[in-house]
Amino acid sequence: MNLKEMLKVADKIVFAKTGQHLDDLEEAVLRGTLERETYKQIAKDFDCSESNVRNAGSKLWQIFSEKLGEDVNKSNFKSAMERLQNSNLFNFAQNNNNVSNSFNICGESRHPPDIPNSSQQNENSYNTKQSKNQCYDLSEMPDLGAFYGRTPELETLTNWILQQRCRLIAITGISGIGKTALTVQLVQQIKDEFESVIWCNFDSSPNLAEFQTNLIEFFSQSEELDLSAPHPKALPLIKYLQKHRCLVVLNNIHNVFSSGELAGKYKPGYEDYRTLFKQIKELSHQSCLLLMGWEQPRIVTEVKSQNSVIRTLQLTGLDLVAVREIFRDYGLAEIENFETIIQPYQGNPFWLKSIANLIQELGGCATEVLLKDTLLLPEEVKESLQQQCDRLSEAEKQVLSLLVAENNPVNLVKLLENSQVISSDLLNAIQSLLRRCLIEQQGNCYTILPLIKQYISSK
Repeated sequence: MNLKEMLKVADKIVFAKTGQHLDDLEEAVLRGTLERETYKQIAKDFDCSESNVRNAGSKLWQIFSEKLGEDVNKSNFKSAMERLQNSNLFNFAQNNNNVSNSFNICGESRHPPDIPNSSQQNENSYNTKQSKNQCYDLSEMPDLGAFYGRTPELETLTNWILQQRCRLIAITGISGIGKTALTVQLVQQIKDEFESVIWCNFDSSPNLAEFQTNLIEFFSQSEELDLSAPHPKALPLIKYLQKHRCLVVLNNIHNVFSSGELAGKYKPGYEDYRTLFKQIKELSHQSCLLLMGWEQPRIVTEVKSQNSVIRTLQLTGLDLVAVREIFRDYGLAEIENFETIIQPYQGNPFWLKSIANLIQELGGCATEVLLKDTLLLPEEVKESLQQQCDRLSEAEKQVLSLLVAENNPVNLVKLLENSQVISSDLLNAIQSLLRRCLIEQQGNCYTILPLIKQYISSK
């Protein structure tokens, strides 16, 4: 099968999954892969960013993995297509021009599938992949589009999970910094190293019993485990994590914690999660829980040792190269005074995208305002910060007010002098704000990000 034939078959497979033919970038990625080009070379030939090429490739490898019943990536795509040439499926894909979204291949059996009415399919249903004893449920994992930068962070997380076998990892950072986007990219890269992978959104705040039952139903499939015991010594979930290599992603974990309290205090009725996280930390097992959210369990944030099975990765802003890619994707690659405009937004991708969108819609007038040292707060940024600040305790709000009133970083002695909060409460509030990433520590002093300062001042 020559290159042209491979691209033709690949297009049919992608169309079967998505209902759309390969776009120009996707075809360029596949063509470059078959010609043994690097992502960097493909990006140069196509005149786009390398991150866009990687994102397109990642989505394609996922589609081919699902449809061909084997793990397909950039390095083995050509050989996978060559193996396909000798299968019944190849003749089917070559000859059938009306393949619906139900096109599916599982395991080693390769036969033309039945073609039911595509309206019977539900793309939002429980989306599992079972191949080589692997089971994925990524139905709640968002598709966030282009991914920018974060190569060192991806390498760190991959090392912690695959080499150091960390059991509990928290990804922290202020709202919009890219915790979810980073984790989506990570899961796509390492999911094949696990027997089971599941992404759980905690927007609905499931209690432990609900959460555990849902996971056991997914993990065990036909296994029958006794969930009726009121106080088991080891949770059934833990037993499964000990037996199998699993990756469990918990997004928006802050929803199990109380608003109006210091970070990490459980809501009434959710204290049992403390037991779960304690067991994840202390009991020997081969799985990993990955947590993202505005707050994290205190069992995670209190650990500072680099030899621990628990780790925390606090995200900071994107580097200048990644920020330029964002503006390039908004058609603003040639904007004047670029670094002056972006500096106040501290590399936060959500903030930067909001500003790029504002400039794109309003044109030069928005740029002129930004160049006059004006820190603009788009409405979506205000709403995001409001949601996070609504969770603060009264002591935390007072500390923020003190920092907003200062033009320079403030040491602890001055904060104590100016505050009406007792010393112990003030210290706890500072610690909590640091864990929420709403303030920064510079030596022995504390300060607040300019954008957050602007937001609080405008309220």
